[in-house]
Amino acid sequence: MALLQAQTSPHIHSHSFSFKTHSHSPVLLSFQAPPPVSFTFVKTHHQNPLFSNNSPSSLSTTPRKVLCRPPHGKHVRQDYLVEKMSAQEVQELVKGDRNVPLVVDFFATWCGPCILMAQELEMLAVEYESNVKIIKVDTDDEYEFSRDMQVRGLPTLLFISPDSSKDAIRTEGLIPLQMMRDIIDNEL
Repeated sequence: MALLQAQTSPHIHSHSFSFKTHSHSPVLLSFQAPPPVSFTFVKTHHQNPLFSNNSPSSLSTTPRKVLCRPPHGKHVRQDYLVEKMSAQEVQELVKGDRNVPLVVDFFATWCGPCILMAQELEMLAVEYESNVKIIKVDTDDEYEFSRDMQVRGLPTLLFISPDSSKDAIRTEGLIPLQMMRDIIDNEL
Protein backbone atom coordinates (compact mmCIF):
# COMPACT_ATOMS: atom_id res chain seq x y z
CA MET A 1 0.00 0.00 0.00
CA ALA A 2 1.45 3.36 -1.00
CA LEU A 3 1.11 6.56 0.96
CA LEU A 4 1.21 9.90 -0.82
CA GLN A 5 2.09 13.06 1.07
CA ALA A 6 2.34 16.47 -0.62
CA GLN A 7 3.67 19.66 0.87
CA THR A 8 3.18 22.95 -0.86
CA SER A 9 4.94 26.27 -0.56
CA PRO A 10 4.45 29.46 -2.58
CA HIS A 11 7.00 28.55 -5.30
CA ILE A 12 8.30 25.04 -4.66
CA HIS A 13 6.26 21.84 -4.63
CA SER A 14 7.64 18.86 -2.79
CA HIS A 15 6.28 15.33 -3.01
CA SER A 16 7.13 12.36 -0.78
CA PHE A 17 6.26 8.76 -1.46
CA SER A 18 6.40 5.85 0.95
CA PHE A 19 6.10 2.24 -0.13
CA LYS A 20 7.09 -1.16 1.19
CA THR A 21 9.80 -3.31 -0.33
CA HIS A 22 10.28 -7.07 -0.06
CA SER A 23 12.32 -6.62 3.13
CA HIS A 24 9.27 -4.98 4.74
CA SER A 25 11.14 -1.72 5.40
CA PRO A 26 9.60 1.54 4.18
CA VAL A 27 11.58 3.64 1.72
CA LEU A 28 11.05 7.39 1.51
CA LEU A 29 11.63 9.14 -1.84
CA SER A 30 11.34 12.88 -2.29
CA PHE A 31 11.91 15.25 -5.15
CA GLN A 32 11.40 18.92 -5.81
CA ALA A 33 9.76 20.26 -8.92
CA PRO A 34 11.61 23.10 -10.68
CA PRO A 35 10.29 26.62 -10.17
CA PRO A 36 7.88 27.92 -12.82
CA VAL A 37 9.62 29.39 -15.85
CA SER A 38 8.33 32.30 -17.83
CA PHE A 39 9.14 32.65 -21.52
CA THR A 40 9.61 35.85 -23.42
CA PHE A 41 9.33 35.77 -27.20
CA VAL A 42 11.14 38.32 -29.32
CA LYS A 43 10.25 38.45 -33.00
CA THR A 44 13.13 39.25 -35.31
CA HIS A 45 13.20 39.25 -39.08
CA HIS A 46 16.17 37.93 -41.01
CA GLN A 47 16.34 37.72 -44.78
CA ASN A 48 16.69 34.12 -45.99
CA PRO A 49 19.73 33.92 -48.31
CA LEU A 50 17.88 31.47 -50.56
CA PHE A 51 15.31 34.11 -51.49
CA SER A 52 17.43 37.25 -51.60
CA ASN A 53 18.37 38.81 -54.92
CA ASN A 54 22.00 39.32 -53.92
CA SER A 55 22.85 35.67 -53.26
CA PRO A 56 24.37 33.36 -55.85
CA SER A 57 22.17 30.64 -57.34
CA SER A 58 24.06 27.93 -55.45
CA LEU A 59 24.94 27.85 -51.77
CA SER A 60 28.13 25.92 -52.48
CA THR A 61 31.21 27.85 -53.59
CA THR A 62 33.30 24.79 -54.44
CA PRO A 63 33.04 23.22 -57.89
CA ARG A 64 31.29 19.86 -58.11
CA LYS A 65 33.32 16.70 -58.59
CA VAL A 66 32.26 13.89 -60.90
CA LEU A 67 31.86 10.76 -58.77
CA CYS A 68 32.03 8.30 -61.64
CA ARG A 69 32.57 8.60 -65.36
CA PRO A 70 30.50 6.75 -67.96
CA PRO A 71 32.20 3.89 -69.81
CA HIS A 72 34.48 5.03 -72.63
CA GLY A 73 32.86 5.07 -76.05
CA LYS A 74 29.38 4.37 -74.65
CA HIS A 75 26.57 6.81 -73.95
CA VAL A 76 23.97 5.77 -71.43
CA ARG A 77 20.54 7.23 -72.13
CA GLN A 78 16.95 6.14 -71.60
CA ASP A 79 16.09 3.08 -73.71
CA TYR A 80 19.55 2.97 -75.29
CA LEU A 81 19.84 -0.81 -75.11
CA VAL A 82 16.93 -1.84 -72.88
CA GLU A 83 13.80 -2.09 -75.00
CA LYS A 84 10.21 -1.80 -73.84
CA MET A 85 8.18 -4.67 -75.30
CA SER A 86 4.59 -5.85 -75.37
CA ALA A 87 3.45 -9.19 -73.99
CA GLN A 88 3.22 -10.65 -77.50
CA GLU A 89 6.80 -9.63 -78.32
CA VAL A 90 8.12 -11.08 -75.05
CA GLN A 91 6.39 -14.41 -75.64
CA GLU A 92 7.82 -14.62 -79.18
CA LEU A 93 11.30 -13.78 -77.89
CA VAL A 94 11.14 -16.40 -75.11
CA LYS A 95 9.85 -19.13 -77.44
CA GLY A 96 12.25 -18.25 -80.26
CA ASP A 97 15.84 -19.36 -80.69
CA ARG A 98 18.26 -17.34 -78.59
CA ASN A 99 21.91 -17.85 -77.84
CA VAL A 100 22.07 -15.19 -75.08
CA PRO A 101 20.36 -14.95 -71.70
CA LEU A 102 17.21 -12.83 -71.47
CA VAL A 103 16.43 -10.47 -68.59
CA VAL A 104 12.80 -9.29 -68.36
CA ASP A 105 12.11 -6.29 -66.13
CA PHE A 106 8.48 -5.85 -65.01
CA PHE A 107 8.15 -2.19 -63.99
CA ALA A 108 5.74 0.70 -63.57
CA THR A 109 6.37 4.35 -64.38
CA TRP A 110 5.13 5.46 -60.92
CA CYS A 111 7.43 3.04 -59.04
CA GLY A 112 10.50 4.70 -57.48
CA PRO A 113 12.60 1.50 -57.11
CA CYS A 114 11.73 0.64 -60.73
CA ILE A 115 13.31 3.88 -61.89
CA LEU A 116 16.48 3.10 -59.93
CA MET A 117 16.49 -0.45 -61.32
CA ALA A 118 16.10 0.91 -64.87
CA GLN A 119 19.28 2.94 -64.43
CA GLU A 120 21.16 -0.14 -63.22
CA LEU A 121 19.80 -2.22 -66.10
CA GLU A 122 20.98 0.41 -68.59
CA MET A 123 24.48 0.20 -67.11
CA LEU A 124 24.29 -3.58 -67.23
CA ALA A 125 23.21 -3.47 -70.89
CA VAL A 126 26.18 -1.25 -71.71
CA GLU A 127 28.52 -3.58 -69.83
CA TYR A 128 27.30 -6.83 -71.41
CA GLU A 129 26.49 -5.32 -74.83
CA SER A 130 25.22 -8.14 -77.07
CA ASN A 131 25.96 -10.95 -74.56
CA VAL A 132 22.65 -10.40 -72.71
CA LYS A 133 19.27 -9.23 -74.02
CA ILE A 134 17.52 -6.96 -71.50
CA ILE A 135 13.90 -5.96 -72.05
CA LYS A 136 11.23 -4.31 -69.95
CA VAL A 137 7.47 -4.70 -69.64
CA ASP A 138 5.19 -1.97 -68.27
CA THR A 139 2.81 -3.68 -65.84
CA ASP A 140 0.19 -0.95 -66.29
CA ASP A 141 0.11 -1.45 -70.08
CA GLU A 142 0.39 -5.26 -69.90
CA TYR A 143 -1.76 -5.94 -66.84
CA GLU A 144 -3.03 -9.38 -67.91
CA PHE A 145 0.43 -10.60 -68.89
CA SER A 146 1.83 -9.39 -65.55
CA ARG A 147 -0.98 -11.16 -63.71
CA ASP A 148 -0.33 -14.37 -65.67
CA MET A 149 3.38 -14.13 -64.81
CA GLN A 150 2.35 -13.70 -61.13
CA VAL A 151 4.06 -10.34 -60.71
CA ARG A 152 3.16 -9.26 -57.17
CA GLY A 153 5.93 -6.78 -56.33
CA LEU A 154 7.80 -4.21 -58.37
CA PRO A 155 10.33 -4.29 -59.83
CA THR A 156 10.33 -7.98 -60.73
CA LEU A 157 13.14 -9.44 -62.83
CA LEU A 158 13.07 -12.73 -64.71
CA PHE A 159 16.41 -14.17 -65.76
CA ILE A 160 15.82 -16.68 -68.57
CA SER A 161 18.65 -18.89 -69.79
CA PRO A 162 19.07 -19.72 -73.49
CA ASP A 163 19.23 -23.36 -72.34
CA SER A 164 15.60 -24.49 -72.05
CA SER A 165 16.55 -27.19 -69.52
CA LYS A 166 17.41 -24.53 -66.92
CA ASP A 167 14.69 -22.89 -64.84
CA ALA A 168 14.17 -19.14 -64.93
CA ILE A 169 15.33 -17.14 -61.92
CA ARG A 170 12.94 -14.60 -60.46
CA THR A 171 13.73 -11.66 -58.16
CA GLU A 172 11.40 -9.09 -56.63
CA GLY A 173 12.41 -5.67 -55.41
CA LEU A 174 15.49 -3.58 -55.96
CA ILE A 175 18.60 -5.76 -56.13
CA PRO A 176 22.24 -4.66 -56.37
CA LEU A 177 24.03 -4.54 -59.71
CA GLN A 178 26.59 -7.11 -58.53
CA MET A 179 23.83 -9.62 -57.75
CA MET A 180 22.51 -9.25 -61.30
CA ARG A 181 26.02 -9.82 -62.64
CA ASP A 182 26.40 -12.95 -60.48
CA ILE A 183 23.10 -14.40 -61.71
CA ILE A 184 23.97 -13.74 -65.36
CA ASP A 185 27.56 -15.02 -65.09
CA ASN A 186 27.03 -18.02 -62.80
CA GLU A 187 23.43 -19.19 -63.04
CA LEU A 188 22.44 -18.79 -66.69
